[in-house]
Amino acid sequence: MLSGQMPILILKEGTQREQGKSAQKANIEAAKAIADAVRTTLGPKGMDKMLVDSIGDIIISNDGATILKEMDVEHPTAKMIVEVAKSQDTAVGDGTTTAVILSGELLKQAEELLDQGVHPTVITNGFRIAVNEAKKLLESIAMDAKDDATLKRIAMTALSGKNTGLSKEFLADLVVKAVNAVAEERNGRIVVDPANIKVDKKAGGSITDTQYINGIVIDKEKVHAKMPSVVKDARIALIDSALEIKKTEIEAKVQITDPSKIQDFLAQESDTFKQMVEKIKKSGANVVFCQKGIDDIAQHYLAKEGIYAVRRVKKSDMEKLAKATGGRIVTNLDDLTPDVLGKAEKVEEQKISDDRMTFVTGCANPKAVSILIRGGTEHVVAEIERALNDAIRVVSITKEDGRFVPGGGAVEAEISTKLRHFATSVGGREQLAVEAFARAMEVIPRTLAENAGLDPINTLIQLRAEHEKGHTTYGIDFTQNKVGDMTKVGVFDPLRVKKHALESAVEVATMILRIDDVIASKKTSSSESPKSENNPSGMGSGAPSF
Repeated sequence: MLSGQMPILILKEGTQREQGKSAQKANIEAAKAIADAVRTTLGPKGMDKMLVDSIGDIIISNDGATILKEMDVEHPTAKMIVEVAKSQDTAVGDGTTTAVILSGELLKQAEELLDQGVHPTVITNGFRIAVNEAKKLLESIAMDAKDDATLKRIAMTALSGKNTGLSKEFLADLVVKAVNAVAEERNGRIVVDPANIKVDKKAGGSITDTQYINGIVIDKEKVHAKMPSVVKDARIALIDSALEIKKTEIEAKVQITDPSKIQDFLAQESDTFKQMVEKIKKSGANVVFCQKGIDDIAQHYLAKEGIYAVRRVKKSDMEKLAKATGGRIVTNLDDLTPDVLGKAEKVEEQKISDDRMTFVTGCANPKAVSILIRGGTEHVVAEIERALNDAIRVVSITKEDGRFVPGGGAVEAEISTKLRHFATSVGGREQLAVEAFARAMEVIPRTLAENAGLDPINTLIQLRAEHEKGHTTYGIDFTQNKVGDMTKVGVFDPLRVKKHALESAVEVATMILRIDDVIASKKTSSSESPKSENNPSGMGSGAPSF
């Protein structure tokens, strides 16, 4: 461009553009700020966050994914970090905070290398070499989960730090029982679908009133007061059609000229419902779960026959009922035969808090079960539900894989120690990135120590010393607030959770590092000119905004 000429604008006026080092710095700052937002929630001694939305609803949680989902994040790079938490939550259900903190720390270590003039591509290559080596190390550290006691310890590790208080062991027992009930063997492999564990919640009572139900709880009451409240030796019909008279597709009008015919017309309608109920009775069913509506007259006849009926049951609940009772869902009453009915020892209506719920219990070999959570307030119950869902997911994963690793920062400390030795064999500039990765891994034990009120530097020095001696399973023992053997205190994490957290953190860190130009087409308000004397480019300051 010749001097004195006007600059050529190829982007729309008001477009913000940030290039090179300043773009990378702004992105890294945003990632670090997001990691700092959830950092204090990590570990059993982590603190909670209170999130208040625009209409004043409150969520109190220390679950990384929940916090980041509820935070109204504005910065595009910060949104990418939030995606890490979401993907970790979707894939393995736990380790969301770990994945986010690792992403932030990897970028922080990378920033120092960028300042030294190391190219982003070299750093990303080094990170990939390091994560592949770290995954091999995880495999070598992993132990086999052989019994329910191990699964219980894994559930308790997932529940620690959540608002489960003194009931951690009690809830862990329920989780293991539920996962064992729904585990199935397919092609020689154990498969657990956490969706088959129905978690219901009702405020009122204490956490210890939470119960495991060998069957399904439906948040519905019987449709008619005259129906029995308890049905023993239940034979259950699952119907996916309305027990109502269908309205005609085309517009039709019924005209009655003779008043005496009105009674005949009503009687005919009543007979139709009578026939429907006859078909149900003939099949031998004494309990009906209907996915759609049940007409008032049909309710009357069902009550007369002593049949317990529930209407408008959710499709997902119908499927769980089929799995729990061994019944099949029918769409036509003519298909209702004794062999399609589900079986349970008891179906009863119970009053829980102010609501009435239907309990289907005593199923012979249920492949779907329920846990009904109780707690003092709505917020307590909601946080326990989040904690239980995490625990169910991690126990399911361990049941499937049969592999777990020591927790309490032990694996991260071991990876850090081994990668420092490994880095020398890499050579070249990638060695610097592998060393940076090793330093970044220490953020987990350091944060755990900080959150527990321990001295992070002394704790890290002790941990390093133990791992240099070959004590692979040494981490931070929170029962005695010192470095100890995690296998003795029973702090375990599933192998898959740790692997996924590492992969997610490296993927997002490498993606962010490779960005050297941010072009944001934002409309500027009329009062604010895109260019000003102090900021001729019209760019923002580069500080991350949430």
